[in-house]
Amino acid sequence: MKSSTEVVIIGGGLIGCSIAYHLTKLGCTDIMLLERSELTSGSTWHAAAGVHGLHDNSNITKLQNHTMQVYKELQLETEQSCGIHENGIIYLAQTEDREHQLRLQAAKAKLYNIKFEELSLEQVQQLHPLVNLDGIRCAFMETNAGHVDPSGVTFAYAKGAKQNGAEIHRFTPVTATTPQADGSWLVSTPKGDIHTQAVVNVAGLWGREVAKLAGFELPLMTMEHQYFVTESMPDVEAHPVELPSIADRDGEYYLRQENQGLLVGAYEKDGRFWAEEGTPLDFGHELLNDDLERIEDNMMAAINRIPALGEAGIKSVINGPMIWSPDSSALFGPVPELDNYYCCNGIIPGFSQSAGLGLMLAQWIVEGEPEMDLFAWDLARFDEWADKNFAKARALDCYAHRFKIHFPYEEREAGRPARMRPAYAKQQSMGAVFGLNGGWEHPLWFAQEGVAAMEEYGFKRQNWHGAVGEECRALRQSAGLIDISNFAKYEIKGPGAERWLNQLVANKAPTEIGRTCLAPLLSLRGGIAGDFTVTKLGDDHYMMFGSGMAERFHQRYFKRVPLPTDTSFSSLTNSHCGFSLAGPNSRTILQQLAPQEALSNTGFPFMRSRQMQVAGINCVVLRVSFSGELGYEIYTSEDKQLALYEAILAAGVDHHLRPVGGRALLSLRVEKGYGSWGREYSTEYWPQEVGLDRLIKLDKEDDFIGKQAYVAIKDKAPREQLIMLEIDTPHDADASGGEPIFDLEGTPVGKVSSGAYGHSLGKSYALAFIHSEHLHKCAFDVAILGLPHRAKLLQQAPYDPQGQRLRS
Repeated sequence: MKSSTEVVIIGGGLIGCSIAYHLTKLGCTDIMLLERSELTSGSTWHAAAGVHGLHDNSNITKLQNHTMQVYKELQLETEQSCGIHENGIIYLAQTEDREHQLRLQAAKAKLYNIKFEELSLEQVQQLHPLVNLDGIRCAFMETNAGHVDPSGVTFAYAKGAKQNGAEIHRFTPVTATTPQADGSWLVSTPKGDIHTQAVVNVAGLWGREVAKLAGFELPLMTMEHQYFVTESMPDVEAHPVELPSIADRDGEYYLRQENQGLLVGAYEKDGRFWAEEGTPLDFGHELLNDDLERIEDNMMAAINRIPALGEAGIKSVINGPMIWSPDSSALFGPVPELDNYYCCNGIIPGFSQSAGLGLMLAQWIVEGEPEMDLFAWDLARFDEWADKNFAKARALDCYAHRFKIHFPYEEREAGRPARMRPAYAKQQSMGAVFGLNGGWEHPLWFAQEGVAAMEEYGFKRQNWHGAVGEECRALRQSAGLIDISNFAKYEIKGPGAERWLNQLVANKAPTEIGRTCLAPLLSLRGGIAGDFTVTKLGDDHYMMFGSGMAERFHQRYFKRVPLPTDTSFSSLTNSHCGFSLAGPNSRTILQQLAPQEALSNTGFPFMRSRQMQVAGINCVVLRVSFSGELGYEIYTSEDKQLALYEAILAAGVDHHLRPVGGRALLSLRVEKGYGSWGREYSTEYWPQEVGLDRLIKLDKEDDFIGKQAYVAIKDKAPREQLIMLEIDTPHDADASGGEPIFDLEGTPVGKVSSGAYGHSLGKSYALAFIHSEHLHKCAFDVAILGLPHRAKLLQQAPYDPQGQRLRS
């Protein structure tokens, strides 16, 4: 066995073999894959191995379809069968919400050229004569979906990787991973030590244990999962071709043909944890004791849908462990706190995603970052706040609601409250309904007296629509107070602070005390990795503000710029809180709290900052506003948050100040056409596509992250453009993000990035990306609820397009 290599992959399951294969396809062939037992040990070998293309996330949809195509290519390349069954999946809707979901998926399928079409109930009966269609509203079929052979696919990846130069070592457990001073790693095994430039933890059920070897924790929890296979069934034997799989999601089961019988798997409400304290090192190809009584409700739902199932004998029961992340999505990417250490763990629909995960992680290792925005998978979306208790509560919730619809803006309660600020109890007493952002509980909206402080969810406007409208109008007409403590906050101090910032962001750092600027952070490919507000508080003293949920993501970029020895960089996100005081009366309220300060438009202009006392509390105040109104962001230490909150509320009583939540801020920013990180701003979009190219200063003395990549694309025409739409909404539903957009001839032309009802103007709006060749068109159809909603292209933001209210 070699003593040095470029990449060590720990884990020889499906995903580990895929990563090895895809690395070799990108030219990285000096690879060693280490498997503690046999390939496919753990979860891979006993998986039901269903594959499908559609997902709520657009990029994951692309990668799942890529995965299905790769299986066909892999078979030809390696001559190893992947056991591909394209029998199709029939999706059934029992409820109106499920119908909305399927119609929206059908619209997305047209955008991504996926075969997903509505069937009449007669067609369903012809394709699958065993199905009882009582209570079914509609049905759709994904034609190319189906299932594969779990071992066949894994061995095909392994064979392809070995053919391309990778080494695979079975029965080689990893006993230690030790970081070296130069960023490389020493990986220890019973067969000897291996010096490597990069480590990939893709250890499946043992992902937690392998992470601990490197000194960190992954928020993962193992759970039992059962499916059973019936004896041969005469009705199945009589069917001339393989039956389509059935996706009757409201029953929380899945069902497909297996040989001449049926395979039925269940996600029961009464789930069982397994190996909570750690996966046994001697576990491999074993199964757990079956317990079919636990999935009886799911079985009865399946029998109701397929009555013949009730007469079938059970041939075998598979009860095997699966390992879950807190949101059932992958924990993927480089660990921000470590050098050259990558993860790909907590994969649930692995056979639908294996090639996508393999390709994207290979790109991250070889090219520095993936071509797609994959924050939905990025392990950086969780931090230390996602502890074992949180992971356990969320894993059970994800398991028990595996097929539950994820509605727009839905906030699930498991594992919460998470992190709370001092003002939490006060806000709760005022009727706040909270959401989770970066681990922090923050107000979404406030229920007024006599209204229950609880949310309802659906694809149409819900119970909070009216309350959010009142908050929006209050802020526009008088004043609103928004808790923005979940924003990321950084302090940079020292003689090298200005230069460090100039090497990090694309705009020039302010040189005058009190000046503030908006500063994009570019990705290595020249896209938008972040958007920050940077202000100069004093000599060699800056603060920078950005997306709170992206803080750990942005750490990777911060590490790329060496910090001068005489300069400090500190995150103040946990130690400091903030409020946005905005609206026509905001200046009057702030002046009452800071009578010593000159707050006139000339005394404290737009895009300025200062350190000052507010209600006797030391604060940093910026004159900026994400709502589009005259406003201020006021930051102070966490121990002063409650006192500051109460003081502002008290000062605002006579000025009709109202507490305002995040849902209202969404509506207000959409009316103004303001983009947001993770929606309009992502690594995929070029600056000129989102209107941020004006903030990129190529004449700076210092190079900055992504500069050369941006220079290579800056003169290229936008591939697509961020635009704004006004939408007719006769069905009492608004765009929320991800809805496909078509021209009036039915051609897919783009998708919505953010949407909201504009309460100030009484109309529904969306920010969206349209492919450049269609920008000359004036009218479009937006597939809200999967149905065409007529929209017109706006040439400017509908609310205060010149920004006069901000600057008044």
